[in-house]
Amino acid sequence: MQFNLIGPFEIVTDGGQAYAPKAPKVCQMLAVLALQPREAVGSDTLVRELWGEDAPSNAIGTLQTHVYHARRMLEDAQGDAPARTLLVTQAPGYRLDIADDEVDVHLFERFVRRAQGELDQGSPERAAHHLRRAQALWRGPMLCNVPVGGVLTGRIAHLEELRIRALELRVETENRLGRYREFLPELRTLVNDHPLHEWFHGQLISALHRAGRRGEALQAYQDLYHILRRELGLEPSAELQRLQAEILHVDEHDAVRLRPRKGTVSESAITPPWTTAVAS
Repeated sequence: MQFNLIGPFEIVTDGGQAYAPKAPKVCQMLAVLALQPREAVGSDTLVRELWGEDAPSNAIGTLQTHVYHARRMLEDAQGDAPARTLLVTQAPGYRLDIADDEVDVHLFERFVRRAQGELDQGSPERAAHHLRRAQALWRGPMLCNVPVGGVLTGRIAHLEELRIRALELRVETENRLGRYREFLPELRTLVNDHPLHEWFHGQLISALHRAGRRGEALQAYQDLYHILRRELGLEPSAELQRLQAEILHVDEHDAVRLRPRKGTVSESAITPPWTTAVAS
């Protein structure tokens, strides 16, 4: 049994059949329980998620009804397979008796941790492998088809931050592998999707510079400058300003080096082209 919370909430059976419960509060309840597999979650926590500060007087009884329907649904989802009792009553509330790897959120967290560890150990290829597996789990914003309360809101924020870290690791990994040219299209996508994330902008500017596309690198810096000024009234960080100055200095240095001295003729103008060819 697989509980998928990244993207639309769904339950996938061992046979590959997907179930998307239509009862929003059943989905909310199961999502909270799935985030703490094999741990009892208090009824008060589930009530707070389902109703917040406006819990009805019969909230516990209504919660028990949701548990009943969830159990029936989980039993039906298992079909002819050997029945597992997945939703268990355990003080102070209920427990979902599943393994960590039966929840996509926990798998995502595991792959990102492994990628970080491999990168720290100097193995970018292995890090890239784990990041690809993490990326394959991302079907959209967490629980995008389910209304969420205070409990799930905190976990969604945590996962979004972890996803940003996974994207940063992906950039670092590609840089370690020297694939900054090949990664340029994805860097542009990251900048477009996260316009206020200066680090992504900096990586795009740096990658363009290293690829010999200095004009585009300077334009990317100007794009960031205008975004920050318009949205936040800020300027790019000191680090990015130094990067811009470095790119400008390289341009000026090359121009001086290639410009003929006053009163002289450049070597290329007096050396026949075939002389160069013979010499080479």
